[in-house]
Amino acid sequence: MPLAGSHGDLARRPSRFLRTRRRSRLVSGTVKGVPVSESTPRPDGRADDELRPFSFERDYTEMAAGSCLVTFGRTRVLCTASVGDGVPPWLRNTGRGWVTAEYSMLPGSSPERIRRRTSGRDQEIQRLIARSLRAVVDLGSMPEMEITVDCDVLQADGGTRTASICGAFVAIHDAFSRLVAAGTITASPILEELAAISVGIVDGAPRLDLPYVEDSTAEVDFNVVMTGSGRFVEVQGTAEGQAFERSELDALVDLAAEGIARIVEAQRAVLATPPAVRPS
Repeated sequence: MPLAGSHGDLARRPSRFLRTRRRSRLVSGTVKGVPVSESTPRPDGRADDELRPFSFERDYTEMAAGSCLVTFGRTRVLCTASVGDGVPPWLRNTGRGWVTAEYSMLPGSSPERIRRRTSGRDQEIQRLIARSLRAVVDLGSMPEMEITVDCDVLQADGGTRTASICGAFVAIHDAFSRLVAAGTITASPILEELAAISVGIVDGAPRLDLPYVEDSTAEVDFNVVMTGSGRFVEVQGTAEGQAFERSELDALVDLAAEGIARIVEAQRAVLATPPAVRPS
């Protein structure tokens, strides 16, 4: 069922860490030479520690075992989870299953048309999505079956890979729930929740959930993937120019952790009821 518009409070919840960090930085006066009190307002008017409005719409399509339309601001990604028989050759006769992923951007998902081909960037992102999902799935509880999660970007405005991970988790969770209901497996292999978010330093300030206009000008850009219990799956961080300090790295990771906790809370809410029963 759609949860569009129902996560506003979670998106706007103030970060205790960022409030503390702002006070401490105001004592020193600047962040990378820019006074904290004079940092440039965000283009969409959000606070630095505020998520974009986000939603998860389950069963957006009916053919795949699980599907979810995930929205973060103007970024929209359709995630579907399909069940297949058999596993890659190296897993045959092991009793273990496999989770893989594919990622693509539809031609009209950005202002300039994107060609229908798998780029190096697409391959990197789909490997990230698959690795992240496998971190929260007990592959030993999937007797030689393969789940493929497809993440198709309908509209891109920054954070497509992190949105894909958040939506992919909802889709695969419903797929496993349906396999349990059908008696194909005895229990869901899901170990815990999974979510991701982007953070960065823009105009000298640590900011959460960057849209494209901020991502394209960020001095530092991070993607963080975490589990529902607060453990890290992946941290990708890059200085786009000048190197960054350890304190700034810590600030970004802590900011991401607080944002991810809000996303996980929303995932738990939307998945609190089992997926709809489908006709045989």
